[in-house]
Amino acid sequence: MRAKMTGMNDELVQIWSTGDAMIAELTRARLEDAGIDVLLKSSMGGSNAYPVGPSYLFVKAEQEQDARKVIADIESGVYAIDEDDVEEADQAPPVSDA
Repeated sequence: MRAKMTGMNDELVQIWSTGDAMIAELTRARLEDAGIDVLLKSSMGGSNAYPVGPSYLFVKAEQEQDARKVIADIESGVYAIDEDDVEEADQAPPVSDA
């Protein structure tokens, strides 16, 4: 589910951009997981399978500092998966859909 910007008068600020559409989506998802409302704007050319062009992330002005902290954490590797995470996941019991 994507975050929705509720007020038309909310001031949005651009906090990040990338040329990789998948990284933009993953970053948007991490920000939303942190409770930050995000607008992802892509100016893509090409096809849906091979999009080209930058993607921009915008947040409400009052959430800018929190969003920049999350992005700094992403870039510093705070959310990176390491060998212990993989081993733990391998040993976890299977998840059922029931």
